[in-house]
Amino acid sequence: MDTTLTKIKNSFNANINLKKASLVIALGLVMLLGAGLNGFAQEGRKGKVNIGLVYPLSTNGTHAALDTNVFSFSALAGVSAAEKGLSFAGLSNIIRKNASGTQLAGFSNHIGGKAQGLQFAGFLNTYGGGNGAAIAGFANISTENSGAQISGFLNWSGKNVSALQIGGFMNKAEDVKGSQIAGFINIAKKVKGVQLAGFINVADSSDFPIGIINIVKNGEKSISLTTNQNLTTMATFRSGGKVLYGIIGAGYNFKNKDDVYAFEAGLGAHFFQSEHFRLNAELTAGSLQNFKHGNYFKSTFQLMPALRIGPHLEIFAGPSFNFISTNTEEGKTLQKHYVKTWDRRDNTLHGMFFGYTGGLAISF
Repeated sequence: MDTTLTKIKNSFNANINLKKASLVIALGLVMLLGAGLNGFAQEGRKGKVNIGLVYPLSTNGTHAALDTNVFSFSALAGVSAAEKGLSFAGLSNIIRKNASGTQLAGFSNHIGGKAQGLQFAGFLNTYGGGNGAAIAGFANISTENSGAQISGFLNWSGKNVSALQIGGFMNKAEDVKGSQIAGFINIAKKVKGVQLAGFINVADSSDFPIGIINIVKNGEKSISLTTNQNLTTMATFRSGGKVLYGIIGAGYNFKNKDDVYAFEAGLGAHFFQSEHFRLNAELTAGSLQNFKHGNYFKSTFQLMPALRIGPHLEIFAGPSFNFISTNTEEGKTLQKHYVKTWDRRDNTLHGMFFGYTGGLAISF
C-alpha cells in the first residue's frame, strides 16, 4: 500500500514539475520571440513589439507604458504609450496617447489621445477622438469623432461627429455632419444628416428627423384634430423639422359600439412649401381596440393639401389609401366599399379601400 501511494505521489509531483517547466519554457519563448521581433522592428521601423501576459509581465516590462509599438499582443491586458499597428488583448488595451492601426480587445480599448484606425471591443471603447471607426458590443465614448461609431447600446461623443453613429439604444453628440441611427433615442444640437430613431429624436436643428416624436428646437410641433370617412376622430401630436416629422395620436370611433378606442403612429413629410400652402404626405399605422377581444389594424397613406391661416393655424384635407386586417364584426362592416378583399381561414378579413381625412392643426 505504501509503495502504491509513493508511486502516485511521485507521479503527481512529476506532473507538477513538468507543468512548471512547460510554463518556464513558454515564457522564455515569448521573451525570445519578443526580443527577436523587437530587434526586427527597430531595424525596419521606429517602434517596438510587445508580447506578454499582463503589464508589466511582457517583453517591454515596466517600461511598456512609455513605449511606442508597431505590434502588441497581451493575453490579458496591455499598456503602452502609443500604437502604430495591430494591438490585441484578451481583455483590454490601454494606450496612453495616440493609436493608429487596429486595436482588438475582448472587453475594452482605452485610448487617451486620437484613434486613427479601427477599434473593436467586446464591450467598450473610450478615446479622445480621431477619424477611425469604433465598434463595441455595448458603448463607444469619445471626446469627438470623425469616424463611424457602432455599438450595441450607446454612442456618446462630447463634441462633434462627422460620420455615422449607430447605437442599439442611444446616440449622443453635439454637432453632427453625418447621420444618427438609434433603436430608441438620438440627442444632438445641429444635425446636417438624417436622425433615425425607433422612438424619439432631440436636436436644436434637424431637417430630416425620422422618429415617432421629434423635439427639434428650430423645427415644428403641432396638435391636430382629424376625422375620416368612418368617423374615427383623432387628437395627434406632429413633430419634426422643416421636411420630415413624426405622428402619434389617440382618439375615438363614433360609428362602432365596442371597438371604439383608436391609436395611430407614423411618419410624414412636407412638400411644395410656401407662406400659405404646402402638401403633407403621411404614412401611418393604426388600430381600433376594445381591450377585450378581436383586432382591427389599419395602414394608411394619405396626401393632404394644407392651407395656413396665420402663423399657428393650418387646415388640411385629402384622399387616403388604406389596408386593413380585422377579425371583428364591427371591423368588417365599418367600411362599406372595398377595392379588394380576401378572407383567411382564421376568420380574418383583409381589405383595401380609398378614403379621406381632414382636420386642423395648431402649431407652437
